Amino acid sequence: MALRSLDNALPIAIERPKKQAKVVVTQNQKQTDCVVNDENKAPLPPRDAAVDYVPSENLEAIDDPDSKIHGLVGGLESKDWLEICRSLNDTRRFSLFHSALLLPILDKVLLVIVKSMKNPRSALCKTSVMASADIFKAFGDELFESSNSDAFDNVILQLLLKASQDKKFVCEEADKALKAMVESMTPLPLFHKLHTYVKHSNMRIRAKAAISISHCVSKMELDGMKEYGFVSLIQIAVNLLNDRLPEAREAARSIVVSVYEALTKDEEQKQEAWQNFCHSNLPAIHAQAIVKIVSS
Repeated sequence: MALRSLDNALPIAIERPKKQAKVVVTQNQKQTDCVVNDENKAPLPPRDAAVDYVPSENLEAIDDPDSKIHGLVGGLESKDWLEICRSLNDTRRFSLFHSALLLPILDKVLLVIVKSMKNPRSALCKTSVMASADIFKAFGDELFESSNSDAFDNVILQLLLKASQDKKFVCEEADKALKAMVESMTPLPLFHKLHTYVKHSNMRIRAKAAISISHCVSKMELDGMKEYGFVSLIQIAVNLLNDRLPEAREAARSIVVSVYEALTKDEEQKQEAWQNFCHSNLPAIHAQAIVKIVSS
């Protein structure tokens, strides 16, 4: 058999050198590598470390507040979040020591606080929540006035949202702010602001609103309960007793106890008067559940 000519063989494929993958190093990576690899340099602190979370009792008055108040709104509207944090801390100081200067621009300040609470940066969010608490302490019922009312409504909603989230250190601060709000304001008008949130679709918001409402009811005088209506108060409690979260159910029981104590204060036969009230104003199954809370 004749051998095949080498001229007719398939050409040998020449293997091309493989391309090296390009590695793009960002400026941030370069900085990180330098910090990690250079043992002679201390690592740079995170920017959040520059934010001071100063307790209200440690805040101090502002030097020359009359001139500084003019730049407060500009600082709050800055594009630099650290500058906003500093201005929020100044807002807290104005609230506690120079509230008369802050009052004319309070509505604008509240709007900026709401915007900061919505910011995903936790440091900015927490500082704005702390500012809201100091504003509650300083202005109290003045927040119900028409010029501030809408902005105040937005602050309440944001606080309920922040108190319901998973970031613990923001959540805890929002709880403190809600407590400061209840302690600083007349309970009945604040109750009117809060009661719609116990029907919110988010069960965590319902629970946080229920807790604040129960604190409002515990502060109410007899006249305030009568003005809102004993039956209406008990009906709110009935609806919350079947809520999914234990915090809402506990708040409902607290409301019931407050109403019972006010309603039977001057009654000799307290249990009898209470049972008559419940059975006269509620369906039998709900009346039994409400009566049982006080008798247990």
